Amino acid sequence: MGFGGRLAVVAAVMAMCSNVLASDAVQDLIRKAASDSPTHAALVKEGRSASFFCANCHGESGASRYPEVPNLAGQNPVYIANQISAFVSGKRRNEFMQGLMKVLSDREKAAIAVYFSDAAATPAGKGGAAAAQGESHFKRVCVRCHQADAHGNEGIPRLAGQQPEYLRLSLKRYLNKTGERVYPDMSAAVAELGDANIEAVVQYLASLK
Repeated sequence: MGFGGRLAVVAAVMAMCSNVLASDAVQDLIRKAASDSPTHAALVKEGRSASFFCANCHGESGASRYPEVPNLAGQNPVYIANQISAFVSGKRRNEFMQGLMKVLSDREKAAIAVYFSDAAATPAGKGGAAAAQGESHFKRVCVRCHQADAHGNEGIPRLAGQQPEYLRLSLKRYLNKTGERVYPDMSAAVAELGDANIEAVVQYLASLK
């Protein structure tokens, strides 16, 4: 894929991610927390309480209890809030998550997002030879959206330190177009990565700080 094609993919992915955004009220609270210490402290405290049901799977501090469930610690708060909205709208498909997210108020959504983003993220993998190979594949295909440190941004998820099984499942779902993740441009990117290189990229991302 040429440079122009790569830029087109980036634009398409960003457009795709902006299809379902958190409400203005949720985003305003998150942005206020970023610049106002009392608001940040209040939302972290409220988020710890509001996320009690999240802890059953995602862990109390955002470190997942199950390999197929993503870590939320250190994730961008706006990205978390947008994913909550995606579950509510049905853009992301998971009946359990959809039911949980629909009962949250705007304040609770913002609080949960700020709470998990404030938690320290730790690597879920140890690296090794496979991870070293994965780095080159990540830089070839993934870095254009997920950034050099794999920390993402408001529209692109943080992958650094993520659960390897979750990464593996997600990439396979995009590649095989199973329906859980319906993002054509990600499917195209994973196809460019290649099925044979998925495991190396998974090991690399899981080992990152």
